[in-house]
Amino acid sequence: MHEPEPHPDLEHLAFLLGRWEGAGVGGYPTIESFNFGQEIVFGHNGKPFLSYLSRTWLLNEAGDRVRPLATESGFWRPRPDRQVEVCLAHPTGIVEIYLGEVVFHKIELRTDVVARSASAKEYSAGHRLYGLVKGDLMYAYDMAAAGKPLQSHISAHLKRVGD
Repeated sequence: MHEPEPHPDLEHLAFLLGRWEGAGVGGYPTIESFNFGQEIVFGHNGKPFLSYLSRTWLLNEAGDRVRPLATESGFWRPRPDRQVEVCLAHPTGIVEIYLGEVVFHKIELRTDVVARSASAKEYSAGHRLYGLVKGDLMYAYDMAAAGKPLQSHISAHLKRVGD
């Protein structure tokens, strides 16, 4: 079946389309530092939004997969004047809405809303920075959780591996 062309409203987000894989580092005051692998898939169906799926797994010192870590899915919705809304859901009982801006191939997002189920861990805010650097997708994610203020949590370097 023929894949539809991206919706014209996606023009400033189109550089994200495809499948990205790579590795990163993480840490937080409440956990030990760790290395992780990641796959992110940005897709579209011809309507004015991107679908988003991210999966991560713990890597050992040799770079082998040890076990699954976080998963999140959602939608990236372009807004006028290069603004963007991102709606993310996590299987841990957390839902987030980010607001941000696209400047060339850089996207900066901050949480506008965080909702948690009764069984979810305490999490109150996030800040994400994505950028296309020499064709690779780089990002950093800061979070406020477990009673701690907003601070660095993870960063990764991903390469486009397909559609």
